[in-house]
Amino acid sequence: MAVYIEQQTSRAAGWSRATAYFSAVLFVTAALSHRFNLLETPGFIIVLGLVGTLAVLALLLAAIAFRRVWSYGDLGGRDIAKGVAVAVAVLTPFAVSGYRAYVHPGLSDISTDTLDPPRFARAALGRGQGMNPIVPIGREEAKIQAENYPEVTGRRYDVPADRALSTVLTLVQSRGWRVYEAPRETLSNPEVTIEALATTALLAFPCDIAIRVTDEGNSTYVDMRSASRFGRHDLGDNAARIVAFLDELDAGIAAQAGTIPAE
Repeated sequence: MAVYIEQQTSRAAGWSRATAYFSAVLFVTAALSHRFNLLETPGFIIVLGLVGTLAVLALLLAAIAFRRVWSYGDLGGRDIAKGVAVAVAVLTPFAVSGYRAYVHPGLSDISTDTLDPPRFARAALGRGQGMNPIVPIGREEAKIQAENYPEVTGRRYDVPADRALSTVLTLVQSRGWRVYEAPRETLSNPEVTIEALATTALLAFPCDIAIRVTDEGNSTYVDMRSASRFGRHDLGDNAARIVAFLDELDAGIAAQAGTIPAE
């Protein structure tokens, strides 16, 4: 007599898939809401913690389901594969952030001039409770920056200050940074600071920008500061932003005037 054993479908496999899908939908929804200012950053950070927890839970449920499929022949292999694939995709940005936190120093305020950094005046008004306070860059932080980001330096250009300021404003606008108050393109003072609000590329975390243009008579010097509003670790984002902007400024001024910047 033939004996038939009815195969059961693993509940854990179904829960793994459902949990992973939910974490992905929550991640995308929260990220879009944050980018379009429908969700404040503190709330977004809490949601990210929940997203990561759900994705890890999906992997644990997949492991439980796989054991039953392997040992008892339960059904649910496809659900396990889908759950693992989606959970891994959701956790990838977390893994990348973890790696960046490991390889970059724990700084959140970077400046080309750590002794006298460009000042935040308007940005200070926008920093509320729970945000990083705007404070002078400490000696230890300056030392760490110099050791890890030697390429973060100011630029001196052999062009009139008005032309340098105009180029800076054009680049700021092309990057979509929100300028708090654009100065006139003709310098009335020997030193002008442009303040703007930028966001990170993927998750739109806010950071304040200050670019100081100094008229030195025969040359113009440009300093830049970038400071994250949230978090004690910027994952290397601020230094990369400064270097990328100043490199583009080098190219822009050189193309206009045929000059090479002197650091």
